Amino acid sequence: MADTDTEQSGVHPEEFGSAQVDAAALRDAELGDIDWSIPPEGSVRSSIQVPSGSLAALALGNPDNPAIVMVPGATGSKEDFVLMMPDLAAAGYFVLSYDLAGQYESASAGPENLVPPRKHYDYQLFVDDFLAVLESTAAPVHVVAYSFAAIVAQLAYVQRPELFRSLTLQSCPPQPGPSFRGVSRIGRFSTWVNGRIGGALLIWGIRSGRFVHVPPGRRKFVNDRFRFTRRRSVGDIYTLMQEAPDLRGILAEASLPKFVAVGEHDLWPLRLHRLFAQAIQARIGVYRGGHSPCETSPHQFSRDLIDLYAKANQLSQQDE
Repeated sequence: MADTDTEQSGVHPEEFGSAQVDAAALRDAELGDIDWSIPPEGSVRSSIQVPSGSLAALALGNPDNPAIVMVPGATGSKEDFVLMMPDLAAAGYFVLSYDLAGQYESASAGPENLVPPRKHYDYQLFVDDFLAVLESTAAPVHVVAYSFAAIVAQLAYVQRPELFRSLTLQSCPPQPGPSFRGVSRIGRFSTWVNGRIGGALLIWGIRSGRFVHVPPGRRKFVNDRFRFTRRRSVGDIYTLMQEAPDLRGILAEASLPKFVAVGEHDLWPLRLHRLFAQAIQARIGVYRGGHSPCETSPHQFSRDLIDLYAKANQLSQQDE
């Protein structure tokens, strides 16, 4: 339940999610196992030049329409959003997603390409790449950022708020500092290991299915893309997630639409996500499933984004 300050602000924390049974919920209930390597019909593959190198991208929709940039998390890729892209493009948006530097088809992008070169993947590398992607579109844009990328998106917003039309944080680590400390079972051990070991454990947990249970087709795709992802990038991201900045105060004061999307069985307890959403004055949507609503509840998640954006447009027009 929302606290008093949240209720007075007019933000309804659980306005979205899986509470209603509608066409989107029924479509999600009928999802079967798919080949995640097949892009949506009509989508276009491209590469985007950014400070760390070349990032592989996937886009769908009319580039003249308002843009949505969807950013995957650590060990993820642009394909994590393929079930959402058609719904969003059909609603009149240009949808763009890309692989983070060092990940999957952007594996060649990294700190050695910076001027001057650096030794490690750091927050500013990912932020600068992200801002370059936003500037390649018709900014300001709607941003959907997943897990680690949700931290990057917050940092980018602080540096360049004028590039953002809205901010959606999917499965965002809900606590600053050592992000993994709130994760059940492994949290208390997460600070005992360095980035190299932590990254290796993260990859092992995903490949073995210990963290997330997924259908065979999804498991195959996830394991296939590990053949390309640079282990060093994962280790560096693990280290960065142990040093998550506290931007809750700044985000709470931000006037743009904010949305926290999370699965009811996420890695972090739902209680922490609710507290995070309240702290930044954001709506929250709770979906059936775990860490990946974009995979398990894509149609409901898309429905809620479209509703969020429509309300944001209405408020913008009223202000004008």
